[in-house]
Amino acid sequence: MEAPPSPCISVCRMDDDRSHCVGCLRTLDELRQWGKSDAATQRQIWGAVLQRCGMEQPTL
Repeated sequence: MEAPPSPCISVCRMDDDRSHCVGCLRTLDELRQWGKSDAATQRQIWGAVLQRCGMEQPTL
């Protein structure tokens, strides 16, 4: 399985309550985990990001 692209859009700033990045919507744990995660875990992180912005995760 090919790794998905990073959700990063180079707007690296945590929101006021430090729950997630305002640019990519990842949590601190997800940001730390991304680089050492396999493709399946990165897809799970993408799914969480899409849920946070109100979108459904596509089935692949």
